[in-house]
Amino acid sequence: MIPTPTTRSLTIFSVVTISISVAQHTIPPDSEFPPMKTSCILTVCCALIALPTTAIAAPSKAAANKPAPKKPAPTQADVSYGQHAHQLLDIYVPPQGKGPFPVVMWFSGLWAPSKQVPDLNQFFPHGCAAIAVEMRTMKDATDEKIDPPISVCLLDARRALQFVRLNGAKWNLDPSRIAVAGGSQGALPALYLGCEGERADPNASDPVERVSTKVTCVGAYRSQPSIDPKQMQAWVPGVKWGAPALGYNFEESLKRRDDLLPKIQAWSPDALVSKDAAPMYFENEWGLTKPDDIKVENYDVHSPRWGVGFQKLAQARGATCYLKYLGHPSEKYSDIWDFLVKELTARPQGNANDK
Repeated sequence: MIPTPTTRSLTIFSVVTISISVAQHTIPPDSEFPPMKTSCILTVCCALIALPTTAIAAPSKAAANKPAPKKPAPTQADVSYGQHAHQLLDIYVPPQGKGPFPVVMWFSGLWAPSKQVPDLNQFFPHGCAAIAVEMRTMKDATDEKIDPPISVCLLDARRALQFVRLNGAKWNLDPSRIAVAGGSQGALPALYLGCEGERADPNASDPVERVSTKVTCVGAYRSQPSIDPKQMQAWVPGVKWGAPALGYNFEESLKRRDDLLPKIQAWSPDALVSKDAAPMYFENEWGLTKPDDIKVENYDVHSPRWGVGFQKLAQARGATCYLKYLGHPSEKYSDIWDFLVKELTARPQGNANDK
C-alpha cells in the first residue's frame, strides 16, 4: 500500500531487492541474445524507524507511463538483397567515427521471418556496425517445394553476406571485416557460412555471386550446430530439433538418415567444419545441469552440450573454436561480444580488392 499524506508515521523494517539486468534470471528462455556485461544483483536491508510516511512518494503518472528507450532507427531499413519479400537487411552504422567500419551480421528466424540485432552498445563504442538479416524460411521453401527446406535459409545467408560485401562501401562498411552471428536457430546460418569455405563463383552472371563468402569470425549463442538427427542425439540424448530441415519430421529424418546423408554433408555445419573454418565462439548462460525452472524440452534444444560436442569435433579437425557456459569460462575472450569485437578490430582495414 502506498502511504497517504494523512498517515503520520510508522516503523518500517524492509528488505529491498534491486535487480539490474540480471543475466541468469531475466533472460527469456527462448532469447536469442546473450546477456549484457553489466549484470549484477544487489540486496539491501533497511531499518527505517519512525519514518514520516510523507517522505515516501508514489511514482508520478508521467514516470509510470514513460516509454522504454527505443532502439535507434536503422541507418538503412529494409534493404532488399534479393527478389523475395523476406530477403531484407536493416543496417546500423555507428553515428561517430569515420569508418569504413567492420560489421557484425546477425541472423534470426528459420521457421518464421525475423529481423533484429542485439544491443548496439556492444558494437558502436568499438567502431563496429551491425546488420539484421531476414531470410526466407523453411515454410517458404516447403510452400515452393524446395528440397531440402533448410537450403533456402542458408543460401539466403550466403547471398546476404555477398551482397553486403559487394555494396558495403555505400554504407561506409569494410568489406574485408565481416563477422556473422546469431542466437538459437539464427546461429545455424552463421555457422554454415563460417564452415562452408569459399563459395564465390567468378563466372556467375550475377555480380553478387562473384564476391567472396569468407568471414572474419562466427558467434553462436545457445545454438544448434547440426541438422544431423543422429549427431544431435549423440550430443544431447533425446533431443528433437530442426524439422523439417531435411524435408521430414524428426522421427522420419532419423529413420531415413542414411538416405539423407548427402544432404546432411552438404548443409550441416558439423559436416562442413575443417581447419579452414573461421574462428568460432559458442556461448550459453546455462551449465551442463538443467536449471530447475527450465523445461526439459527447452533445455535440450538450447543445452551447452551442443557446443561441447561441436568444439571437440571442430578442434579435432584443426578449427579454432571457443566455448563458454556457466561454470566454464572461455580462453582469451570474456564473452561472445568481446570475441566478435576483438576479432573484427584486430585485423587492419581492408581495401576495395578484399572481395
